[in-house]
Amino acid sequence: MSIKVVIGEVRFSYANVWEPKKMEGSDEVKYSTCVLIPKSNKDAVRKVMKAIEEAKQEGIVKFGGKIPNNLKLPLRDGDKEREDDENFTNCYFLNASCKFAPGVIDRKKQQIIDTTEFYSGCYGYVSLNFYAFNTNGNKGIACGLNNIMKTHDGELLGGRSRAEDDFADINIDDNVEEGFYTVDENDDYIF
Repeated sequence: MSIKVVIGEVRFSYANVWEPKKMEGSDEVKYSTCVLIPKSNKDAVRKVMKAIEEAKQEGIVKFGGKIPNNLKLPLRDGDKEREDDENFTNCYFLNASCKFAPGVIDRKKQQIIDTTEFYSGCYGYVSLNFYAFNTNGNKGIACGLNNIMKTHDGELLGGRSRAEDDFADINIDDNVEEGFYTVDENDDYIF
């Protein structure tokens, strides 16, 4: 059994929703994303914490009849665990994954097909499910990724700029013949 919640608005990081990737410490490939939840988004934080508590209660049987003290939980504090990354400042975060590709739609609820339209750094809503696990002595609450709705663009995360931004100030006249452009001889150059 799992507990489903829909939260937003959140920011997406490490967005691997188009191709499954090998998970850390496993040979299994999954689709995944890191969900950044601003601490100021009390409604989203409350929904996640409630779902985690419900998943704990449902997992008591898996945990051997009681909730262990060292239970691994998915909601983490970015200010404590990722203090070196400014994108995690004033945020909680959780990693969500799934075996099958999540649905990804835009704010008009149309499926996003162009893989460049959803990326690490954009914002939206996410449907998650929380469930208990007990695997090889590791006990905790996992977070499954269901679906995503992108609401708007954000600064691309990961140290790479978007091509659209790099060339935003360049305008090419469609009437100019192909080839090298001429340079005004009055321009100052280094060489």
